[in-house]
Amino acid sequence: MKTTPNTIVKALAFAAIFTLGAEAFAAPKKPAPESSGVQRMPTVTSLAGSILEEQPVDETGRPEWTSARRFTGTRVYIQKAPWEFGIESWWRIKHKRDGTLRHRLLQEVEIGLPGRLQLDLYTDHEGDNTGAFHFHSFNVELRYALAEWGKIWGNPTIYAEYKFADHHWGPDVYEFKLLFGDQLAPRWHWGLNFVWEAELGGDREQEFQVTGGLSYTVIDGKLGVGVEAFYDRDSVKGARGSAVDIFAVGPSIQWRVTKNIHVDLNCMFGTNKQSERQIAYLIVGYDFGPGESKKKSYTPISGQRN
Repeated sequence: MKTTPNTIVKALAFAAIFTLGAEAFAAPKKPAPESSGVQRMPTVTSLAGSILEEQPVDETGRPEWTSARRFTGTRVYIQKAPWEFGIESWWRIKHKRDGTLRHRLLQEVEIGLPGRLQLDLYTDHEGDNTGAFHFHSFNVELRYALAEWGKIWGNPTIYAEYKFADHHWGPDVYEFKLLFGDQLAPRWHWGLNFVWEAELGGDREQEFQVTGGLSYTVIDGKLGVGVEAFYDRDSVKGARGSAVDIFAVGPSIQWRVTKNIHVDLNCMFGTNKQSERQIAYLIVGYDFGPGESKKKSYTPISGQRN
């Protein structure tokens, strides 16, 4: 058969079409396996979506909002990382049903310890309706959190306190508390305490209390508002069956003036005749900053609150 240029062109075109069709219907190639020397990066969970007050601040995993006392009468977990220090000044006013006032001034030093412990030392000065104050007691308080934050429901914490009293004004007192607290929902935080307190002399007064608080973060790291309440059953030796029951409730507010300074205000109103008319708290606290363990060993990927 005679070969012409047209025949050659047609043959080449047919071969090209056949080759393209064969490749189109061929099975796709499997990707080459990754080299064993290549390491995958670990999956990282970002906290950027949460507010800064709810991000962890130390090795216990506790959120930032626990670092400054959120509720005036209810404690939550521990407030300080190991070797972190803070101070607080308290002023409590009780307006009684007979129109008189009772004052209490507290000066407190807070010390974070290793092992989920916190030591608090403070002095107590009492004042009467005339404004005359006297030293009442020196108090030692120790807290122990049972686990890292979030490991047990309510983050239970054991609290023990002993008050070395000026016996001219009253006997020594011991106190035990069981502390609970957590985040209810984004920006919503709660605390609940069960308290047992007893005198070692005098009238042998005994108190059982339940205190609680609920707070909402209005401005992250700056302003929180909420409500606090407490129930107190008070009795003395020889009249345990005639205990006095007190219940009060009212609004509270926390203002974070700077990253180190917080101010707490609370005013509760008595709901029965045995309760005081009002109980008001003003607390001013200063935190000296993170301890060495907090700075070196724990830095959340989303950063710290400024």
